[in-house]
Amino acid sequence: MDGEDLHLTESYVSSSGLCLSPEQKTALQTSLPILRSQNKFTQVYFWGKIMGVKDDYFIAQGVIRDQLSGRKNFYSLDCASWNLMPQVTDDIRAKSLKVKGRFSGDPSYEFEQIDQVETNGIPSEETIVLREEDRLAAVIEGIIQDGAIAPRGAFTKNAKGVVVNNVNFQGLPPLDAVKLGSYLHLREAVNLPQKSLMEREKLEPAIDFLDPIEEDIPKGSWALQEERGHQVTLRSLYWPGLTAYHIPNTAKFGYCYFGLGEKNNDIPFML
Repeated sequence: MDGEDLHLTESYVSSSGLCLSPEQKTALQTSLPILRSQNKFTQVYFWGKIMGVKDDYFIAQGVIRDQLSGRKNFYSLDCASWNLMPQVTDDIRAKSLKVKGRFSGDPSYEFEQIDQVETNGIPSEETIVLREEDRLAAVIEGIIQDGAIAPRGAFTKNAKGVVVNNVNFQGLPPLDAVKLGSYLHLREAVNLPQKSLMEREKLEPAIDFLDPIEEDIPKGSWALQEERGHQVTLRSLYWPGLTAYHIPNTAKFGYCYFGLGEKNNDIPFML
């Protein structure tokens, strides 16, 4: 959600029960511009909230030039002071997939998980230790990988290969806005490089450099709904709490996540 117009953008996802208290909104509207100024970001977004047992994590994203590779994630416990997320290594990423349980709300807390391993054919137990701050960064990376989306044409790749806001984007037509194929993942393309030359000929290179969400497996992992007659809302079934929105014929779009940071891996068996 746009950090500079928080009161308005929050209303677009309020139908999903995603909301902030007046105190939290006031603090965010004060601290996010400061975060932008201090780090010289071109844009700052309020990304969402990971709910913990003791405290909640409020997440913000800052953008430096490139809308894909130029994003940095921050977390806060009070919506006022922000901490840069640690870098996610392969080791942290692998451990986070094995660690279960809710976040505590204490960044220094250490999760301990017993994992069954096999060495030279001999089964044994291994204790996995992972700091909550590192796990938080890995989970947010996973949510972005699966659930960060935008309407087709909202971003474009310029001559230097930098992904920027498309100043000519005026929103999707109403008929296109209710199609899953009109929404793209905000991450480096995974399926596009595997397409044939004939399939690529139908694409516009300046805007079709991302993967459409209609190609996600399994089919049905996104729920699309037209609300209030003028808004399209999309919800991820893989990440309960992730909601995206778009107002057709306007440049208004965004997404946010309010949840426990737990992926629903049973979706393939539920559809």
